[in-house]
Amino acid sequence: MAEPAAPGRPPARFHRVHGANVRMDAARTRATRVESFANALCFSQEPLAPGEIFLVEIEEKEPGWCGHLRVGLTAHDPQSLPALPEYSLPDLVSLGDSWVFAITRSHNRVAPDGEEVPRERGPLWAPELLIERLRIPRDKLVGRSRPGRYSHVLDELYRTNVLPPTARRSRIGVLYAPRPDGTADMHIVINGEDMGPSARGLPAARPLYAVVDVFASTKSVRVIQVEYGLPSLQTLCRLVIQKHVVHRLAIDGLDLPPPLKHFCKHE
Repeated sequence: MAEPAAPGRPPARFHRVHGANVRMDAARTRATRVESFANALCFSQEPLAPGEIFLVEIEEKEPGWCGHLRVGLTAHDPQSLPALPEYSLPDLVSLGDSWVFAITRSHNRVAPDGEEVPRERGPLWAPELLIERLRIPRDKLVGRSRPGRYSHVLDELYRTNVLPPTARRSRIGVLYAPRPDGTADMHIVINGEDMGPSARGLPAARPLYAVVDVFASTKSVRVIQVEYGLPSLQTLCRLVIQKHVVHRLAIDGLDLPPPLKHFCKHE
């Protein structure tokens, strides 16, 4: 039976230790690279619990650079690093006990050796994402474009979640799933879809911090808080409304409180 992931955890935010080119907001939930394309390593404030996802949304892009966001896990306490690496790949990984995945516009899905690349299991409207024995509420995991003049044309993309992984408002997360042998698999989640085990054999007994490298064309990201446990009434209302409207602009014509309309269209 699948188990709920990481209930009762404190709000997620970034660590005080970060790259020289990163500017944090006061809450340490938004990280912006202010110059160059590197020296933008960030970490989670706390080690992740098993099944806890560290989720960020791409807020700003900077054209002209080659490469995108990189995410992963490290068993190094950020405060213990004598010097912060310039890059997550290859610098941080070369220190050992670190696993980082470079996000690309396509081809992010991975599979165990000798197996075909898995397809998404279950509809994207399902309220929970299942990863091995973990259940994670899917609602906050999905990045959504803002509605506009052509929403009636693009709304099928909105429903089927074809927002490119490297686009603005795309949501990307990392977690680890424990295995019976005492190790763990690292999973990358992009807009509510599990990309498969991108690394195996992680030391589940050691503290594992999330790694977010605000690299190259990715200029700014913000932390998204994930609600664990049963979906809220507001979330369930949104799922029903979105399932029955023709497109998101039609939500404006519904007799609903303005905050709920905004929540249904944008969040």
